[in-house]
Amino acid sequence: MEDHTTVDSTLGILCSLREDFPSTGVAIQSYLFRSEADCRDLSTSGSRVRLVKGAYREPASVAHQSKAEVDRAYVRCLRILMAGKGYPMVATHDDRLIAITELLADRFSRSIGDYEYQMLYGIRTDKQEALAGAGHTVRVYVPYGDDWYGYFMRRLAERPANVAFFLRALGGK
Repeated sequence: MEDHTTVDSTLGILCSLREDFPSTGVAIQSYLFRSEADCRDLSTSGSRVRLVKGAYREPASVAHQSKAEVDRAYVRCLRILMAGKGYPMVATHDDRLIAITELLADRFSRSIGDYEYQMLYGIRTDKQEALAGAGHTVRVYVPYGDDWYGYFMRRLAERPANVAFFLRALGGK
């Protein structure tokens, strides 16, 4: 998902694609005010939703601005998805959000195979290995293509601690 101006068209395309390809998934940016409603609409059986915080600078009229607000919005969206019948894909490197995911999975009787974690290649490899070792599905994203660098930098910018994780990974520590 790109900036807020593309959400309606993206969801329209998703709806069309799901007619022939029902397992097509979508990324929802939790920092947008509309995302809780979008998560409710998308939490149906067979639906695959990748929940991300959001990496674009959006106006205060459409998106939460502070880290605390964004984190709370993420948890609200996560709760909706975990309570639903779809397949949540939890895109985070944040230990607190991972712990909340586990609590919500327990609360809504989701087994390990009923949701997955998604992380960027090279960031928090220790956490990726620990989650996978515990039986979780962990999907690792590798940016590629002409705009890989811009995509990667936006991921680092959305959480400054990711820079430290990445630098440690480069150093092998």
